[in-house]
Amino acid sequence: MRVNDAGLTLIRAAEGFRGRAYRDAVGIWTIGYGHTSMAGAPAVHEGLTITAEAGEKILVRDVEKFARGVEGALTVTLNDNEFSALVSFAYNVGLGNFRKSSVLKAANAGDRDAVARRLQLWVKAGGKTLPGLVKRRAAEAQLFQLQPEPQPQPKGNIMTSEQVAGIVRAIIAAAGGYFVSRGVADAATITAVAGAAATLAAAVWSVFSKKLA
Repeated sequence: MRVNDAGLTLIRAAEGFRGRAYRDAVGIWTIGYGHTSMAGAPAVHEGLTITAEAGEKILVRDVEKFARGVEGALTVTLNDNEFSALVSFAYNVGLGNFRKSSVLKAANAGDRDAVARRLQLWVKAGGKTLPGLVKRRAAEAQLFQLQPEPQPQPKGNIMTSEQVAGIVRAIIAAAGGYFVSRGVADAATITAVAGAAATLAAAVWSVFSKKLA
């Protein structure tokens, strides 16, 4: 299970980016895409500022932490859309609240319809219903119920073009290490050659594999 692009996009949109520390709806110092000190470094305090690039790195690190927490609480396997929706929810309410929630209970019971309904109960902060949370819960419920697009599977034992490209790139990189150590070529040249060869190999294999399928 992993957080997919749809999940990251949902979190970014729901949190919004703030480059200067601010107090959230319940008074907690927050920065970036909803980062707080409870999520780890950096500790957030009044006057703290970060760049958009730093905010993205913090977001990825925080999401990875919450993804591990959500996965550890689940007793069932979910698809990436379902998992991403729950990570977004936990990112917002905290892992402690997530572990105690009826949302998790419904997910572990395999009651997917109940998950979508119970997500939308979590729309209050400081005792008040917040429009932003109503919108976020609706988006999470929608993502949870959205069936992922089926991934094409290669027939039999035929390798994919990506696998062939990876093998070619690895072989050239390994051989190139010898030439770099001898001073015959530099690492940048080897990397460029490996990338070009991998692209060519993938294109050729794509045509060839269709004849084998």
